[in-house]
Amino acid sequence: MPTKKNLVIEINSEIRDALIEEGAQDAYKCYQCGKCSSVCPWFQVGTYEFPVHRLGIETLLGLLASSEEKEELAREVDRIYRCVGCEACIEQCPLGVNIPAILRAARRILVDFGSYPDTLKSVVQKLKNVGNPLGEPPEKRGDWARPLDLKYYNQEMEYLYFPCCIPAYDSRLQNVARSTAQLLRTAGVSFGILGEKENCCGEALRRIGAEKVYQELAKRNIELFRQNDVKKVITTSPHCYTTFKNEYPEFGGEFEIFHITQILARLLAEGKIVPGRRFEKKVVYHDPCTLGRQNGIYEEPRAVLRSIPGLELLEVEEFCRNLSLCCGAGGGALWQDWDKDERIADVRVNQLLETGAEVIAVACPYCLQMFEETLKSMGKEIPVLAVSEILYEVTK
Repeated sequence: MPTKKNLVIEINSEIRDALIEEGAQDAYKCYQCGKCSSVCPWFQVGTYEFPVHRLGIETLLGLLASSEEKEELAREVDRIYRCVGCEACIEQCPLGVNIPAILRAARRILVDFGSYPDTLKSVVQKLKNVGNPLGEPPEKRGDWARPLDLKYYNQEMEYLYFPCCIPAYDSRLQNVARSTAQLLRTAGVSFGILGEKENCCGEALRRIGAEKVYQELAKRNIELFRQNDVKKVITTSPHCYTTFKNEYPEFGGEFEIFHITQILARLLAEGKIVPGRRFEKKVVYHDPCTLGRQNGIYEEPRAVLRSIPGLELLEVEEFCRNLSLCCGAGGGALWQDWDKDERIADVRVNQLLETGAEVIAVACPYCLQMFEETLKSMGKEIPVLAVSEILYEVTK
């Protein structure tokens, strides 16, 4: 019979202490009830074993990210980077154990040793070198706004509009930024952009584990906002919203942050935007993890959609609001490529299609990109539109 390890003797206290120091303190709270595993998106996928409930004890035993054997370490790295940071586990945990923070601690150690996926190394390098994860020239960051002749932000304006890297550069997602800007202009909102001066919010860096680069970028952005006397920021991406609102204050970045759906819901309620045409479609709204579970913004996107004449709003009854299934792009996963039968987006898209919807509405650039690519791979033709795109269609 194989000899069992004596874990009391073989605990790797060095790894354990390093993990705790990097932010994995919640491991001490976990009593392995298993509830987290049942709500993890990988449980829904069903083809990849991801025993979330064991991560706490593995951390305390110093087993997480501890292998010195090349192939075993590769498997461990893959597992650590499977977490999409959706925080469904935190939502359902009786003690609120922050599993993503535990895994982020492991990622920080792996990044320090250069032992993390090459695709993510490329993202980190692009962010460090040119300030965006796509590696695009900084001087082209404001090109999306040129057809609209938008003004650059100055201290007389009320809001800075921050579109996010993907809507700034991606040809499909640029329409989201333009629709948003046009709606704000229609409503008479005083706003401007920073264009080529902008950098990425850095959210992906912290989730990947590149904490040092993240802090450099965050401090640079905070200084840029201060130099331009920015007080209020409107974001397209829930990821930018979360980073600016919940994380920049760690470094002295105190600004008022709004997601575009919050602003649009208010403008509609005040009568400053009035839908002028009907949208005779069945629309299912997908709750982004970062906007919903992590920030409690559930009603504003729905209020915008319900304001549109003719639109029939549908729900994924078992998996909406705080139980919404992740699109699979968070935690750096947007840039990772897993096997066809191991994609969270496939499961979520099928849930959305089963409602009988004719349009999928989203409030996050990551979700839009993931769903469009997934539908294309499935050979399905159904539009995926940002909430702002739908509203703009009936007001322009």
